[in-house]
Amino acid sequence: MIEPDFPNSAFVTAPERLVLKGGGWRPLRIPVRYGRFDHRIFGRCLIDTGYSPRVTTGQRSAPLWLYSKILAPKLTDRALPRAEPAINVILLSHLHADHVSALRDYPEARIFADGAALDHFLAKGWLARTHKGCFRELLPDDLKERVIRFETLPREEAPLGLGEAADIFGDGSVLAVPLPGHMRGHTGFLFRNPVAPILYAADADWLSRAILEDRSPGYPARFILDDPEAAAQTAIRIRNFVSLGGRLALCHDPEAPA
Repeated sequence: MIEPDFPNSAFVTAPERLVLKGGGWRPLRIPVRYGRFDHRIFGRCLIDTGYSPRVTTGQRSAPLWLYSKILAPKLTDRALPRAEPAINVILLSHLHADHVSALRDYPEARIFADGAALDHFLAKGWLARTHKGCFRELLPDDLKERVIRFETLPREEAPLGLGEAADIFGDGSVLAVPLPGHMRGHTGFLFRNPVAPILYAADADWLSRAILEDRSPGYPARFILDDPEAAAQTAIRIRNFVSLGGRLALCHDPEAPA
């Protein structure tokens, strides 16, 4: 049985009402987490890479510099690559900058991702990518050749109503579960547990309350969604999963994952 943990790479600040319908104006310190765990065969693994110094310092393109100034992430001592210098596998939930910024620091790692989404964004021009929060300079030059596509992996049914998923390691321990809506190719990761399976749902929403209380925010937060209707259906699936006994973890929830 794998028990992942979810360190915080950085904080950003936003008013509560931006990430929770009916929320107030009080500022929230919003974490930017990544996941990590050990697999008995594949070794040390990450889910995403959070924010890294590649976003906050050094030479950057003008769009990435502006992005960093607007969001102003404050890195923690858990930021990568310093906190995890040696990694064997990286699972990508999606290609937003706060999930891929340390990819170039792990040139030997196996990378698993949604291949169709990767093809889509690599084919776009810089303006279209920037509009979706994807920056080519953060992606390894050989990513398309290195990536192991979820689409090519064995399929099986994820527990508690999550639907069809990809078996990452071929042993049923970690499943890649499509969670559409937030960004093209957005994927969560299900860790089997005989008592209560854990779903790392990445950016399915910012707060678990938003999902569990049906309080996903409206505009302007809704504006960044790739498919608002798909996001609403994803939230229903996750609520059902939790109601049946599953555990939920999110990238940006200030409350520590259960």
